[in-house]
Amino acid sequence: MLSFGTADGIFQCAIIINLRIMAMSLNRVQLIGNLTRDPELKQIPGGQVVASFGIATNRTWKDASGEKQEKADFHNIVVWGKLAEICGQYLKKGGKIFIEGRLQTRDWEGDDGVKRYRTEIVGENMIMLGGRGEVAPMDRDAGGIEAVVKDEKPAAAPVKAASDDEVKVDDLPF
Repeated sequence: MLSFGTADGIFQCAIIINLRIMAMSLNRVQLIGNLTRDPELKQIPGGQVVASFGIATNRTWKDASGEKQEKADFHNIVVWGKLAEICGQYLKKGGKIFIEGRLQTRDWEGDDGVKRYRTEIVGENMIMLGGRGEVAPMDRDAGGIEAVVKDEKPAAAPVKAASDDEVKVDDLPF
C-alpha cells in the first residue's frame, strides 16, 4: 500500500501487479545493413530449406576530441523455408536489406572438446532495399545508416506468366 498525504488527509491506494504482464518477454531484432556474403542454401534431412548469410551494420559518431569515428558490426542471419529460398535466389553480397527476427544462441562441442557458442538472428521478415537487380549504395548521415528505397515501379504494368506457368523476375511490376 502507498500512502499519499494532502491538506485534506491521507489517501491510500493499492498497487496491483498483473502477473501475466510480468511474465511477458520480447525477443525482437530489426537491422538494416549490407550483405557480407552471398546466402548459403542447405536442405536439412527433413526436407526444409535453410539459408545463412551475414550482414554488416555501420555507425558513425564524433568522439570527445571531435574526430569522426566509424564502426561496423557483423551479424549472422539464418532464415528458413520459403524465405530461405527467396533469399538464396535474390540476395547478393553487398546488397542492402532490412531483416527482422529474433536472437537465438546455439551451443555445441567442437572437435577439440571445447564448448562453443554462436548467437544469430533467425530472420522472419526481409525487405530488399536496393533497386531491381542492383547493389544498393550505402548512404550515411552523421547519425548512422539511412536506408534509401528507390521507387522504380512502372505504372501499373500487368504481371505476365510464362508458358510453363512460372513467373519471371523481369515480368514483375516492381
